[in-house]
Amino acid sequence: MTVKNEALLPLFAEMKSLMAPYAERLTVRHDEPGYFDLWSDMPVEIEGRKRSEVYFGGLIIQKSYVGFYFMPVYADTDLRDVFGTELLAALKGKSCFHIKRLTPTLRGQIEAALAAGYRLYEERGWVQAGGAGDGARRHAAT
Repeated sequence: MTVKNEALLPLFAEMKSLMAPYAERLTVRHDEPGYFDLWSDMPVEIEGRKRSEVYFGGLIIQKSYVGFYFMPVYADTDLRDVFGTELLAALKGKSCFHIKRLTPTLRGQIEAALAAGYRLYEERGWVQAGGAGDGARRHAAT
């Protein structure tokens, strides 16, 4: 994949570091400059339909922003309640955020959203229980 704006690579790397702890129990399908995503490969049933996988989230460098795609909000729209003001301001559509810079506040709001989304997937049996939250704490402690 061609990187659309190389100046956004440092922002992309910082965003990717927020998602990295979740790679312990999710599958990384794409990990290349400008494109990263996480999937659960567990067989699941969503709204009566059996699936062999479910998308969790990803990052793609676009022309003027890093696109942060966060699928747990499709599973439960109440998850938007954990989005802070800065994160909501970056929301374009239902699950795509246009991130142009990462302030400490926005960073914290993205970390909270990722944690809540992973917990939701755990509760629904869409990921193995116990992994990412523990991994996030181990990751932060090192």
